Amino acid sequence: MKPYVPQYVGTITKYVFVDSPDITPQDIATAAYEIAQGIMIKETCFGCQITGSPEDVERIINHLQKLDPYRIYVKDRGFPPGDARRCRADLGGARPGYLGHEYEMDLARYITYGLQETDRMTNEKLKITADQKVPRPEMLDIEILESLMKEE
Repeated sequence: MKPYVPQYVGTITKYVFVDSPDITPQDIATAAYEIAQGIMIKETCFGCQITGSPEDVERIINHLQKLDPYRIYVKDRGFPPGDARRCRADLGGARPGYLGHEYEMDLARYITYGLQETDRMTNEKLKITADQKVPRPEMLDIEILESLMKEE
């Protein structure tokens, strides 16, 4: 195994996902390109990924989130673009994380709803909601669990 030599020392990479009826991934990538100033932007099927200094990446993300604050999501990426340890060009096929993105985007509408609802609430209503106890489901009886395992 050859030693790993990082290509982009001092940079971070973030994914920007969009799940909006009004804004497409291409819109997100185009808006990022417009203010990139030498930062690496890669358009994806879900939005874009941005690689650069932490300050520059944050500046671009802040700009993009203004386009649709409730439907643009940001996530850290553990590896820079083209990293041989993760790049599908080296590994073949879709990256293992792709299915995770797909699953997360199915949940995005619920996050959007929650963000919109909390923004509509007054501070008093937010405090009351936050203080509510969520009922815990009853624990499964150990004998039932054992019988289920034996049946399996």
